[in-house]
Amino acid sequence: MGVFAKRSMAKTRRRRRDLDQIASDIASPRHLELYKETKDVEDLPGLGQHYCIPCAKWFDTETNLTSHKKGKPHRRQLKQLKDGAFTHKEANAASGLGVDNGPVKPKMDMEIDIA
Repeated sequence: MGVFAKRSMAKTRRRRRDLDQIASDIASPRHLELYKETKDVEDLPGLGQHYCIPCAKWFDTETNLTSHKKGKPHRRQLKQLKDGAFTHKEANAASGLGVDNGPVKPKMDMEIDIA
């Protein structure tokens, strides 16, 4: 494994949950509990007691969590969650895969008078 592989492994370890997963955590407490059960409590900051659900982030102390909730990254995340995740239809349209037939042009009846 070269330097690049180490860097990508670290990025993978730091990866947080996506917006659709966080939205399902908020909608269903059971979904959040299933996620928390997959993590070892000893490996989490603050033994897994302080968790920000909208940001999917663990904190050491309650004061760090409350100061995080007052910050700009937390408010940005709340705004993104309020806007909602993209649907498959929107994603396909953004990538150019959607069906776009263009504006409908009226048929023109051409009558030719031959004199």
